Amino acid sequence: MKLTKKVLGLSAVALLAVGLAACGNDKEDNKDTDENSTGDKSEAVGETVDYKITGIDPGAGIMEATDRAIEDYDLDEWSVVTGSGAAMTAALKKAYDKEEPIIITGWSPHWKFAKYDLKYLEDPEGSYGGSEELHTITRLGLEDDFPEAHAMLQNFNWLEEDMAEVMIEVIDGEKPEVAAQNWIDKNEEKVTEWTDGIDKVDGDEIKFVYVSWDSAVASTNVVALVLEDLGYEVEMLQVEAGPMWAAIADGSADVLLAGWLPITHGTYAEKFEGKYEDIGTSMVDVKIGLVVPTYMDIDSIEDLK
Repeated sequence: MKLTKKVLGLSAVALLAVGLAACGNDKEDNKDTDENSTGDKSEAVGETVDYKITGIDPGAGIMEATDRAIEDYDLDEWSVVTGSGAAMTAALKKAYDKEEPIIITGWSPHWKFAKYDLKYLEDPEGSYGGSEELHTITRLGLEDDFPEAHAMLQNFNWLEEDMAEVMIEVIDGEKPEVAAQNWIDKNEEKVTEWTDGIDKVDGDEIKFVYVSWDSAVASTNVVALVLEDLGYEVEMLQVEAGPMWAAIADGSADVLLAGWLPITHGTYAEKFEGKYEDIGTSMVDVKIGLVVPTYMDIDSIEDLK
């Protein structure tokens, strides 16, 4: 009995020692794991998205800013996938539905911020600039030719939540002109502020050019309907950003409402300086940058280095 008891005692001590050693090894393993998990975050993020940023049209100002960000942050391994705004949002939806990582070029106002939980990556280098504004740009001589339209366009301004109402209706399947009219019907007081004291005309023709951004679609359709109510015949032509500014500069179009300044369309504004009139700001505190879903554990562009 004594011998047996002694052997069992030794076995218990041995088992305890083995258990403590195992715990000690687990702690070391956990320590190594923790160190690795908080180590090279950029490599982890880069690998999950194949070191790619999902962008939009190659000529867009936000793409120029993204190229600048890649240089500013030394993101030599990274590339930007060009496409369209629709392709970008389709890629976002696909990744978001599966909670997969994705990095996109983003801007607000845009309906995606109402549909999904997203966040801008911090930009300490200022590659994307600060807050921007939406400017109404017209051809030279518009005030002389269409003083009533010129006055209304100078009065035109609204808030991001106003624009979002129109954008969300459109993305949910409504026709742009119907969504625009719905907003007008619900905001008669604001529309009256734009048109107060302005006489109606008799069929004068005015031409708008706009890019395919949802924000531009929303604003152009709303303003077009307001001008039609004033008696104008409005033509709307969708083009790329460069041709849009060129059409205003050479007088082949009358108005664009999507002048993102000073960064996004800064190159075009500088190129055509003196060949257009900037008649007012329709929205302030708009923004561009790199955007990710909030479920991604990344907060700054610096984390991509």
